[in-house]
Amino acid sequence: MNELKPLVIGDLVVKKPIIQGGMGVGISLHKLAGAVAAAGGVGIISSAQIGFREPDFTTNFVEANLRAIRREMQAAREISPDGAIGFNIMVATKHYDMWVKEAVKAGADIIISGAGLPVALPEHVEAAYAEMKESGQELPARRIKLAPIVSSAKSAMVICKMWDRKCHVAPDLVVIEGPLAGGHLGFSLDQLTSYGADTEDVPATYDQAAYDEEVKAIIKVVGEYGAKYGRHIPVVTAGGIYTHEDVLHQLELGADGVQVGTRFVTTEECDASEAYKQEYIKAGKEDIVITKSPVGMPGRAIMNPFLRQIKSGDRPVIKSCFQCLEHCDIRTIPYCITMALVKAAEGDTEHALLFCGSNAYRAGKIDTVKHVMDDLMGEAQE
Repeated sequence: MNELKPLVIGDLVVKKPIIQGGMGVGISLHKLAGAVAAAGGVGIISSAQIGFREPDFTTNFVEANLRAIRREMQAAREISPDGAIGFNIMVATKHYDMWVKEAVKAGADIIISGAGLPVALPEHVEAAYAEMKESGQELPARRIKLAPIVSSAKSAMVICKMWDRKCHVAPDLVVIEGPLAGGHLGFSLDQLTSYGADTEDVPATYDQAAYDEEVKAIIKVVGEYGAKYGRHIPVVTAGGIYTHEDVLHQLELGADGVQVGTRFVTTEECDASEAYKQEYIKAGKEDIVITKSPVGMPGRAIMNPFLRQIKSGDRPVIKSCFQCLEHCDIRTIPYCITMALVKAAEGDTEHALLFCGSNAYRAGKIDTVKHVMDDLMGEAQE
């Protein structure tokens, strides 16, 4: 058994170097994030349309989402009062600044942010602290940690350089998300092809060695900015990590830890519907495909009747716009991604977009967060 070191993010020390990936809509909320934090990892709540269960979501979605951010954070804290809990907040969403500020005010330990370059993240956090101070709200004893998601050495350089120049800060943590991740991917279809994802219609294969070199290059960039600021900036890798051996491989590349999403979906504690979890269990490797979101971003999902309908050009009726993505035009999109993901969370899997990682087909049963954590750590008992 290989004993893994804690994940040290400045003054935030996490016993186990495992971050649970943020999965929206409604897949990683307080139950999953709280359970992972209680098990010694970092639990992450997805802010994406987090208020979808609120009664006024369709008419007052901004306030519904803000309320849900506060409530989900509080509920996760009740599960794990002392654990590390944070939010995944997508840059591509409208009202990004509002979600960031609310996460800070709710007492999150960390914000992980991707789906675009989180250039303004430090500024939004500073604005949140200023608003808290002005309103008399007590500031947290430990400053929130900020972690951009990058997929290339180029994007890592851009975000580190811009934070350094504009805000005189460096990331507290960097998440490297590779081509095998689920949901929206930080790659063009051409880039995915270069790493082995053939076409939109063919399940992805993968050139591990090619992306390993990119991971090393990103770690080098991050290390240079860590040296400038006189501290170690930990790096965690994400995408296709399913076993203890996968974790060890990432650590051998120089990573400080890993982020895992898919493996936690088929747990008792996951906030997703039972029907959603069963779709992972039923899926074969050939069912996992690269598709496009309504705004053209590549993503990985399970082929189902909904995706076949979209592929045929049959456009579902879109009754209202939830203003979830910045560059989304209700007049031209092939479907509403909010409604497709809400249906997934609620269990209407035939009419849903079923985002997943490349290893979703490996799920064979409903597990527990504790067993998944133990297995990833190399501590599971047969």
